[in-house]
Amino acid sequence: MDGTFRPPEEAGARLIVDLGAIAANWRQLADLAAPAECAAVVKADAYGLGAAQVAPALWDAGARTFFVAQLAEARVLRPLLPDAVIYVLNGLTPGATAIVSELRARPVLGSLPEIGEWQAAGGGEAAIHVDTGMNRLGITLEEAFGVAERYSAGTLGFQPSLIMSHLACADEEAHPLTVRQIADFRKIVAAFGDVPASLANSSATIANPDARFDLCRPGIAVYGGNPVPWRDNPVRPVVRLEGRVVQVRDVPEGQGVGYGAAEMTKRPSRIAIVSVGYADGFLRAGGSSSLRTGAETIVRGQRCPLIGRISMDLLAVDVTDMPLGSVSRGDFACLLGDGITVDEVAGHAGTISYEMLTGLGARYARTYTI
Repeated sequence: MDGTFRPPEEAGARLIVDLGAIAANWRQLADLAAPAECAAVVKADAYGLGAAQVAPALWDAGARTFFVAQLAEARVLRPLLPDAVIYVLNGLTPGATAIVSELRARPVLGSLPEIGEWQAAGGGEAAIHVDTGMNRLGITLEEAFGVAERYSAGTLGFQPSLIMSHLACADEEAHPLTVRQIADFRKIVAAFGDVPASLANSSATIANPDARFDLCRPGIAVYGGNPVPWRDNPVRPVVRLEGRVVQVRDVPEGQGVGYGAAEMTKRPSRIAIVSVGYADGFLRAGGSSSLRTGAETIVRGQRCPLIGRISMDLLAVDVTDMPLGSVSRGDFACLLGDGITVDEVAGHAGTISYEMLTGLGARYARTYTI
C-alpha cells in the first residue's frame, strides 16, 4: 500500500509508517483488554500518522469502535468506516446536533448544557463523560448521580451508550489519584446500571486490569509509544524517519555549528547536514549545545550525535568517527527507527512521544507498508 504524499525526489526526508505494526499493536492490546472491547483512538489524524490509512487498517485488524476529538475528524472517518461506531471526545458543539446525526457519530457529552441540548434535539445514542479527577471535561460526580437518576426514571430522553471518564496519571505507576478515580468511577457505573463503562487508556489497558471495565481506549500504544515508562515498551515501533544528507563539510576545531554557535567543535570535525528541521516536527529542543547532548541519528548502521541547534529546515550530524568518504550527499540518516524510538527522541527534546508523533509535518514523502 503506497501512501506517498510527495514524490521522494521533491522531499528532504521520508517517513515510513508500518500499518502492519499498528495492526499488531492493536491486536495485542485487544488480547490484554479481553473480555472488554478494545477501541482505537484515531484523533489528531491518527496521532499524526494519517487517519485515512491507519483507520481502515485498524478496522481490518478487528477494531469496531473509534474515538476522534472533533466533529470534522468524524466526517473524515465516516466514509472510510461506514459501519464503525465513532465517538467525538470533545463533545457537542452548540447547534451541531443535526451534523452529528448526519454522520451517525456519538458525542461524548461532558456538561449539563450538552446533555440538555442533545435531549432537546431528540438525539440518539451518546456517551456521558464524568470528571473523576482530571478537571478538564466531564460532569461532576454529583451531576452524574443526578443524570443517573433521570436515566433510571426514564426521563433522560436518550440512550447513553457509554459512561466514561479519563485517567489523569495512569502513566505513573501506582499513583494515588488513579486509585481514587477508579473507586469513584465504580460508584458512577453502578448508578447507571446496565450502561457500558470505559476508563482505561493505553497505560491502564496494559498495566491496570481494575480500570478496564467494558471498553478500553488505547491511543499512543497503538502507534508505538511506550505508555508504561516504568517498564520496557511492550509494543512495536511503527514509524521510521529518514532525512536526506544535503552536504558533508569539514569544520575546523573550535568552530560553532548552526545558529547561536551553541556547540563548538572540540576537534577537526566532519559534519553531515540533513534536510529535516523543526518545521518537519523534529523539535528544536532536541538539538545539542556545549552544555548538553542532543538526539542521535543512525548513519550507515552507526549512531552519530546531532551537533548544534536544530533549525527550521536542517540539522547537523557529527560523522567524524565514520570512515572517511563513507557518508555522502544523497545518503539518508535515520532519525527514528533502527533502535531510535520516538520516546528516546522526545526525551531529548524534553517532551513526550504524543507531541513528537502528532507534530510530524507534511513535507515528508510518506509511504505506508503492511
